[in-house]
Amino acid sequence: QVQLVESGGGLVQAGGSLRLSCAASGNIFSINIMGWYRQAPGKQRELVAVITTGGTTNYADPVKGRFTISRDNAKNTVYLQMNSLKPEDTAVYYCNARSKYNIPYWGQGTQVTVSS
Repeated sequence: QVQLVESGGGLVQAGGSLRLSCAASGNIFSINIMGWYRQAPGKQRELVAVITTGGTTNYADPVKGRFTISRDNAKNTVYLQMNSLKPEDTAVYYCNARSKYNIPYWGQGTQVTVSS
């Protein structure tokens, strides 16, 4: 089992920045990919960004150039630096970890609200 705890969400004005953190515990040695997803009201959960153990990253088109995902393997923590935030970035952001056995784990979610 893997436990994920997110932090760093909040309310920010458009154009502002936030940094989300996700700390993993438990069977962390099984983790391969970590990432962030988000779900806005009335919409499906969607990929934001992912990062592999080796540091390879992938971003959804709407956040490219504005968001940066990073990972501290020593601290078992993944970060999402969000700059130039837009109202359409408003959502609950979920941390995700996927094990080498392709088992997904989810955090409880953290609310990000961007006011116009």
